[in-house]
Amino acid sequence: MSQVRVRFAPSPTGYLHIGGVRTALFNWLFARQQNGIFVLRIEDTDQSRSTNDSIQAILDGMRWANLDWDEGPFRQTERMELYRNHAMRLFEQGHAYWCTCAASDLEARRKEAEAKGQSPKYDGRCRNLGLEKPTGEAALRFKAPQDGQTIVEDLIKGRVVFDNQILDDLIILRSNGYPTYNFSVVVDDALMGITHVVRGDDHLTNTPRQIPIFQALGFPLPQFGHLPMILGQDKARLSKRHGATSIMAYRDMGYLPDAMVNYLVRLGWSHGDQELFSRQELIEKFAWKNVQTSAAVFNPDKLLWLNAEYIKTSPPDQVAQMLIPLLEQAGLSTEVRAVPIEWLAQLVVLVKERTKTLLEMVHWVKPYFGETVAFEEEAAKKFLTAGHVQILTKLVARFEAFHTFSKQEWEDAFKKLVEEERIKMGQLAQPVRVALTGRTASPGLFEVMEVLGRDRTLLRLRGGIEQASRS
Repeated sequence: MSQVRVRFAPSPTGYLHIGGVRTALFNWLFARQQNGIFVLRIEDTDQSRSTNDSIQAILDGMRWANLDWDEGPFRQTERMELYRNHAMRLFEQGHAYWCTCAASDLEARRKEAEAKGQSPKYDGRCRNLGLEKPTGEAALRFKAPQDGQTIVEDLIKGRVVFDNQILDDLIILRSNGYPTYNFSVVVDDALMGITHVVRGDDHLTNTPRQIPIFQALGFPLPQFGHLPMILGQDKARLSKRHGATSIMAYRDMGYLPDAMVNYLVRLGWSHGDQELFSRQELIEKFAWKNVQTSAAVFNPDKLLWLNAEYIKTSPPDQVAQMLIPLLEQAGLSTEVRAVPIEWLAQLVVLVKERTKTLLEMVHWVKPYFGETVAFEEEAAKKFLTAGHVQILTKLVARFEAFHTFSKQEWEDAFKKLVEEERIKMGQLAQPVRVALTGRTASPGLFEVMEVLGRDRTLLRLRGGIEQASRS
């Protein structure tokens, strides 16, 4: 068997959709499992809609999801001569013909056919005219088979049979010299040696149009597979009204790439009841036979749960690295550059059980940067009052007696002061919490002190006393 070669071939007409990422992911997994080649091809022949910004968005999205490619990115606009040469080959061999029908006439005939309940496909008016060198504008059409059947042995859907009577004589070369999608994709897949064409099932109806072009050019047929669509929870095709559909939007919302990949692969594929997979497990266990044939429903709550699991279980230093850009966007660039990654990883460990996204984590870790802290108004009004000055001053004096921070020693000193003052633990803990973080909710007090360190803990406690003195 020849080496497996698969491709992801997006059109650069906007952001990279999560449905496209899932298609890329399934191809990538198959290539990695089979020690094959994963090709990235940019299908940018639609000059009215393709943009360089969209190409960059595709590359950024693929890199963020860690879907590395082995060849490419190829751009169709850099391969125009190849398409024209193969189109003229079809013409010279009698598989294509020139069509001089004006666009307005084609539209009028299409509407007329629909009004009569007939097929709106091209009526073949120029098919047998034998035009060699047409004057004026002319498009090149492929002579589609008119009888028999085209059979697709689909990797996912099984055998799918198409009646060739429904096939249109497709334009393969527009009057402006640009190839059409169904033609250029055949030339590319053939010349790039693609062995398996796996794409969304919205392309299933293109497959019987493309197979005769492969055959007319004398190219071997790849195996085809068509993945089910991703739907919103209302069972409509996933769109912006269901929430974010751009892969980079999920990065910006604080999702981890491995969590996103894990979630997307489970949209249409399963391995028993297992939910969480490492990349290596996905590569080892992936199989086309376990890809479902029905559409998958996107569930944002399940994605959020999965992301929380990945935040808890991923190496803290990796999470810390991904957190840095979001901290910088939150205005903490200077502070982030001033701390070692090890300290940031320690901070991740402190708050990871409380967060489902990295954006939530930014909210939780912001108080730990800088020397001083901003107090939430209601928190300070309730827990940093004149009545708290004395007990906080006593606590600072006891902590100052320790020249280094020891979690156990400081906790023992804290508890001893509570006993001596005959107060409840919370009566001291809440003022200390607000003094240290500016908030009424935080991880364990002594874990917070450990992250802040001795000097900043004392500095913030003194700041809390000053705030309480002013109230």
